[in-house]
Amino acid sequence: MAVALNSRLGNLGVIMLKVLVVDDHTMVREGLRRLIARDKEICVIGEAGSKREAFAQISHLNPDVIVVDLNLPDGNGLEVVAWARSLSQRIGIVVLTMSNMPEHVLASMQSGASSHVDKASPSSELLSAIKASSVKPLSFTARKLTQAIDAKNREVGLTPRELEILEKLPTGDTVLEIAAQLFVTESTIKTHLASIYKKFGAKNRVQCINTARKTGLLP
Repeated sequence: MAVALNSRLGNLGVIMLKVLVVDDHTMVREGLRRLIARDKEICVIGEAGSKREAFAQISHLNPDVIVVDLNLPDGNGLEVVAWARSLSQRIGIVVLTMSNMPEHVLASMQSGASSHVDKASPSSELLSAIKASSVKPLSFTARKLTQAIDAKNREVGLTPRELEILEKLPTGDTVLEIAAQLFVTESTIKTHLASIYKKFGAKNRVQCINTARKTGLLP
């Protein structure tokens, strides 16, 4: 059941971060509300127990940050993440889940989340993630992000040098500029790019970047 709560002011009239909690378990939502209430800078203004309720509450309450579980009775929490991100580039989105599997971490990033937090993590990690997501909603953080990217890279089979070049592609730098940055020849970069494109099944830089983003190797 969706629950809307009155917003409140912190000490000295400072407006607190408005948080919407989305989880299909009532006890979890209540526990999160009590946990968040300990922080004087954050306030839970509403709760939702399903995707449908989450959509309605986000539209109605306009929260600063959403804390959302992956498993919802009428859909996936990532659908909420993607929908919320399509509405606003400013909203902070924290995925709070029991899973730290690489594919779930990367899926959270790809859907537009600001952070991925394990439910087994210390409460301080969640509170920090909520605050950080409100400041940099488009910067993704996760404790096991590096491991997740490494695991995905092993599947694709990029060499360390190829991964380094891949990360430079979205900057728009030319092949010659990338070569200068890496202190190698232009032909060397072209050789690496040919290998990268082949591994991604891409015909050009744009296709390569898009595929790399879909697989989680690029943000």
